[in-house]
Amino acid sequence: MKKQHKIAAIAAAPLALFAVTSNAAVPTAASDAFTTVQTDSLAMIDLAWPVIAVVTTGFILIRLFKRGAGQI
Repeated sequence: MKKQHKIAAIAAAPLALFAVTSNAAVPTAASDAFTTVQTDSLAMIDLAWPVIAVVTTGFILIRLFKRGAGQI
């Protein structure tokens, strides 16, 4: 067996184990925790968009100012 095939077989073993165990029922507490994390992360992303827009606009205005100042 080639070295690449051995590495691929070793790398595939954890994936096969995950595929077998992923069919097991997830406890309710874990499911609720994931739902809470997802809700919180989406709320944080919603809060970040205005900041991203302001920063991007600031960089654009600085670039335009530099371009205009360079022509003087």
